[in-house]
Amino acid sequence: MSSKPRDVVYGGPKPPVERFTLRKLAAKYRRGERITMVTAYDYPSAVHVDLAGVDVCLVGDSAAMVVHGHDTTLPITLEEMLSHFRAVARGASRPLLIGDLPFGSYERDPAQAIETATRIMKEGGMDAVKARSLEGGSPARVRAARALVDAGVAVMGHVGLTPQSISVLGGFRPQGRSHDEAADIVERALALQDAGCFSGAFFVLECVPAAVAAATTAALRVPTIGIGAGGACSGQVLVYHDLLGFTQHPHHAAVTPKFCKRYANVGEVITGALAAFREEVENGSFPSVAFSPYELREGDAARFAAALRERGLGEAATAVEELEGGEKSGGGAASS
Repeated sequence: MSSKPRDVVYGGPKPPVERFTLRKLAAKYRRGERITMVTAYDYPSAVHVDLAGVDVCLVGDSAAMVVHGHDTTLPITLEEMLSHFRAVARGASRPLLIGDLPFGSYERDPAQAIETATRIMKEGGMDAVKARSLEGGSPARVRAARALVDAGVAVMGHVGLTPQSISVLGGFRPQGRSHDEAADIVERALALQDAGCFSGAFFVLECVPAAVAAATTAALRVPTIGIGAGGACSGQVLVYHDLLGFTQHPHHAAVTPKFCKRYANVGEVITGALAAFREEVENGSFPSVAFSPYELREGDAARFAAALRERGLGEAATAVEELEGGEKSGGGAASS
């Protein structure tokens, strides 16, 4: 299943792309192969996710925090998320694409949920949706999930930490750490599975003890994707910016999840490159002649300088003559 047809009829010839669909995800699970998922929010990151061969790309409402600088996921709007969905869909042609329904866009009733999910798939180019307030498997949430599935929308289940419920949870806290909570997580996951979440495709287990994730994975008939949930899940997900060490601000370092492994320090490279640019601009070494490729036609520099003098712009004419003279002698920096 995908929102994009394999054979595009009216869009003109395009190179074939082997889409990763729900059916392929299920087949990978049956073969016992691990599933990979990355949360990304824009075109450049989606291109990298695609090139790396990642199976699933989640466009999460965590964009509110990672991209927009909010302290929680709650402030981001549907219109803002649609912009992220469209950008990712343009950049990632291979992975299965899943879009988060932002807080406030679906909780009122099933009709609102269906309307929002439809927009996410039609306007945003997503293949499926994940709704954080459908997470957790409470009776009301199970009914909402079932309504979406009945409307033909693929819904991804999610149990454990539910960031849209931080006002109820009292903050971002691990879940399932007592035996009662652990058993409840398994029961809620089973309830969502029975509701047809993702038509039996897979679940995210977030911030739960490894033993709880292992039990949930064993109890379900579908794959589980862990994030801070140990290695017994059927696959793993991390946020693009976190796994790349993208953000270097002290505040971000203080809130980066303990479970996130940093595979690179991209933020240090970016900061260093920006500082080098600033330094070269300030000392005049950038742009050099090598990075000033555009020139006047042969002989036009003298004509240009003469025309400037005729207009009483002697200083401007001298600037042209000095620049051209410096370039011919191979010295000095050029203006872009």
